[in-house]
Amino acid sequence: MILVDTSIWIDLLRNGRAGAAAKRTASHLTCGPVIQEIVQGLPDNAISQEFREAFLTMSRLDDPLPAQAFLEASEIYRAGRRKGYTIRSTVDCLIAAIAIRNAVAVWHKDRDFTAIARFTPLQVVTQIR
Repeated sequence: MILVDTSIWIDLLRNGRAGAAAKRTASHLTCGPVIQEIVQGLPDNAISQEFREAFLTMSRLDDPLPAQAFLEASEIYRAGRRKGYTIRSTVDCLIAAIAIRNAVAVWHKDRDFTAIARFTPLQVVTQIR
């Protein structure tokens, strides 16, 4: 199972492949922060509505999101700063914490996850074959 980050969904949306991808998600997962980032950026049209409906059927991790996940995300951010990494997005820390808590990899195109994987047990995937 793989947690698909917002950066991958944006790439799929730009290339017109997100609708088909959202319908074939047997091994892909999402979480609340990714849902928020994706849905808030969708334009108001029929294609977006169709994608949204398919997207919301995906299996979700940590739903509802426990307070402990936010504490773990905070520690990821703080540990990164102590080690000299600047994590640009606190939401990425939360997504990473959810992935680590659930022992799943994050499929991404975002340098924050690459950095987080250097100092945490986060598993990352940058390409799906």
